[in-house]
Amino acid sequence: MILIAVISLGAIGAIGALFLYAASKKFEVYEDPRIAQVQAVLPGANCGGCGYPGCAGFAGACVKADSLDGMLCPVGGGPVMAQVATILGKEAGATEPMVAVVRCNGTCKARPRTNQYDGTKSCAIASTLYGGETNCTFGCLGYGDCVKACNFGAIHINPETGLAEVDEEKCTSCGACVKACPKSIIELRKKGPKSRRIFVSCVNKDKGAVARKACQNACIGCGKCEKECPFGAVAVTNNVAYIDYTKCRMCRKCVAVCPTGAIHELNFPPRKEAAPAAPKAAEVKPVAPAAPKAAPKAEAIVEPNVSIQSPTKE
Repeated sequence: MILIAVISLGAIGAIGALFLYAASKKFEVYEDPRIAQVQAVLPGANCGGCGYPGCAGFAGACVKADSLDGMLCPVGGGPVMAQVATILGKEAGATEPMVAVVRCNGTCKARPRTNQYDGTKSCAIASTLYGGETNCTFGCLGYGDCVKACNFGAIHINPETGLAEVDEEKCTSCGACVKACPKSIIELRKKGPKSRRIFVSCVNKDKGAVARKACQNACIGCGKCEKECPFGAVAVTNNVAYIDYTKCRMCRKCVAVCPTGAIHELNFPPRKEAAPAAPKAAEVKPVAPAAPKAAPKAEAIVEPNVSIQSPTKE
């Protein structure tokens, strides 16, 4: 009986193994070995900044794509994409580095507190309950959801201003802070040459008088910056100005005419002081030419009287 049981179990196991082998061959999923090679050179942050679910999803998309145009690992940047291009035998698309900017300048002094929030210190929760502790319902709440979302320690809350600030040296432009901000005041912008950027640090869409009453640094939608820009990079929509970084030529004319200081310029050299204006032509009195000096009079030469006596004969 024991022998029969062993033989029966062995036969059942063999039949099951055959079925499993056949099923594995029938439903086998082929994976391109290059996917593992590409994934090996990626930083492994799994931040989702590339637009795909983790580094594995991005590696698969790179392998399947006909070209790498528009494909970018924000954490690894250009060097990593160059390695990916080498593995796949494709050309890496040219990409410009990006950086996160906080479009709010409503400091504690400029935006005084009118009430106190005693709930959970979360921007997402607070924003669903009310507008915030000030009269500006568009500004930074300062509870640090963006700080928690950043895996690289590139953003923090300034205790003096109560605003989020980005460390551009650590920022990888993964976009996690952008997704975490319920007020949509964090934006990814072109890093710019020598890390120089110009942007409107305000998203308040209230009319000018209301916005200025809530925050002294708010954009009032006056349109001076739009009129001053010679490149059409500034547009005022819904009472707030916005600078298109693809058109901006860094002339900084808009910064000079903004009456509230809502337009920020980063990493620029200090402005040169204006030279004193030259006097107008009407104010310059003509100087009469100096009269030539008279030539000195020639003094009369007085010859001495010399008498010449002829010799006398003896």
